[in-house]
Amino acid sequence: MTLRLYDTATRSVREFVPREAGKVAVYLCGLTLQAPPHIGHLRSGVNYDILRRWLTAEGYQVTFVRNLTDIDDKILVKAQEQGRPFWSIAYANEQILADAYRQLNVLPPTYEPRATGHIPEMHELIGKLIADGHAYPALDGSGDVYFDVMSWPEYGSLSNQSPDDMQSAGDAPDRGKRDPRDFALWKGAKPDEPADAYWPSPWGRGRPGWHIECSAMCWRYLGAEFDIHGGGLDLTFPHHENELAQSRSAGLPFARYWVHHGLLSIGGAKMGKSLGNTLDLAYVRSLGVRPVELRYYYAAAHYRSRIDYSEEALREAATAYRRIEGFVQRAAERVGPGLLGELPAPFVEAMDDDLNTSAALAVLHEVVRDGNTALTGGDDVTVRTALAATRAMLDILGIDPLDPAWTAGGQADDLRDVVDSLVALALEQRAQARARKDWAAADAVRDQLKQAGVVVEDTPQGPRWTIGEQKI
Repeated sequence: MTLRLYDTATRSVREFVPREAGKVAVYLCGLTLQAPPHIGHLRSGVNYDILRRWLTAEGYQVTFVRNLTDIDDKILVKAQEQGRPFWSIAYANEQILADAYRQLNVLPPTYEPRATGHIPEMHELIGKLIADGHAYPALDGSGDVYFDVMSWPEYGSLSNQSPDDMQSAGDAPDRGKRDPRDFALWKGAKPDEPADAYWPSPWGRGRPGWHIECSAMCWRYLGAEFDIHGGGLDLTFPHHENELAQSRSAGLPFARYWVHHGLLSIGGAKMGKSLGNTLDLAYVRSLGVRPVELRYYYAAAHYRSRIDYSEEALREAATAYRRIEGFVQRAAERVGPGLLGELPAPFVEAMDDDLNTSAALAVLHEVVRDGNTALTGGDDVTVRTALAATRAMLDILGIDPLDPAWTAGGQADDLRDVVDSLVALALEQRAQARARKDWAAADAVRDQLKQAGVVVEDTPQGPRWTIGEQKI
C-alpha cells in the first residue's frame, strides 16, 4: 500500500508522491519562543516525529527542518514586560523546548534554523516581491513593507476562504496600507520597542514580519519546492495562507503537500498562555505520568483529531502503555530482547492510511495479547515473534521501552523519576486531606515538602511544585 496523506490545500487524502524519488523534504513550523512550551505545543513535535519515522521506515531519505521563531511581536512584548533582552527570553525558552523534546524522544531535526539568522534571505524575497508588484513600502512613511493581497488571485485558497469575507490583517495600522487585508513583510523601527530588535534594510531599520520568516527559511534549506509543510491547524490562516501567497508570488513553487495536525484543548478551549490554561511537561510528570506515556497519549489519537485534555484520559493512556511495556519486559527476560521484526501488514496499512496511529495501536495491542497468551503457555517461539513485531511497531511510534532513549537516561533521570513519584504521592495525600477538610494534615504535608526543598503552589489547574528555582 502507498502512503496517503490528507492535504489541506486540496481538502482530500492524496497519494504521497515526493518531488525526488527516494527523498523527502519536510518543513515543520516550530514554536514562537515567547514562553516555555506547553503540552499542546509538544503534540506537534511528536506528531511530525512519527511522520518522519514512518517516511524513514518506508525507505525515504528525509530532510527535516523545524524552525524557531526568535523575533516576533509577542516576544518583544515579553521583553518589555520583563525588562530583558528579547533574545535572552527566546534562548531560555529554546533550551526548555529542546529538553522537552529530548524527554519525549523526538529526534533532532536535520536543521533547526532561527529566524534572526536569515534576515538577508528575507530581504531578498521582499525585494523580489516589490519588484514584481506584489509588495510595497507603507504609505505612511513608517518603514513598514506590506504584501498586496489582491495582487495574488489565489489568496484564500489554502484556507478555503474568500478575500471578501476577510477582515483587516491586524498586524499594523491600516493607515499605511492600500488594503486593510495586506500583511506586513517588514516592520519599521518603533520608539516603544527594544532598540536591539532591529536590522538595517533597504527600507530602513526594522524587523521581519512573522510570515516572511518561514518562507525565507524554507527557501534557504529546502529550495524553491519541497514536499511537506506541517504545522498546527490554527496556522492554516493567516500564517500558512500568507506563506503560500508570498512564496508563490516570488516565483517559488513551495510546498507540494500541506499537513496540519489537530489542536490539544482543555475544557473545550484551545490551550494557550493568554487563557491561563496551559499545562507543561513538568506538570504531567508531577502526576506520576512519564514522558513516554505522554507520547503514547498523543499517538493514541489520529494526528488530525482534536484532543480535549483530561487527567483521566491521560492516566488511561499511561495504563495502556504500561500493559505493553510489561509484555516487552517479561518477554525480553524470557527470550532476550532480540532484533526488531517485520511490521504486521495491518499496521503498515493503518500507517499508510494518513498515519492512522489509533488503528495502528489496535494492531499493536492485538499482537501483545497474543504474546501474553504465549508467555502463559510457555510457547517461546511465538513469544519471540510477538516481541520482535511489537518492538518494530513501538519503534515507529517512538515508544519502545527497550530503546536507549528511554533506558539510558542515566542516574539523573532515574532520580528525577523517583522524585516525581514521591512528590506526586505526597500531593495526593494532601489532596485527600483537603477533600475531607483536614486542613492541619494538608498543611503538614505542604510544610514537610517545603522542608525538603519542594515548594507547592496551588493553581486553577492544580498544584505545581518547584525545587529551588526550577519549576516542576
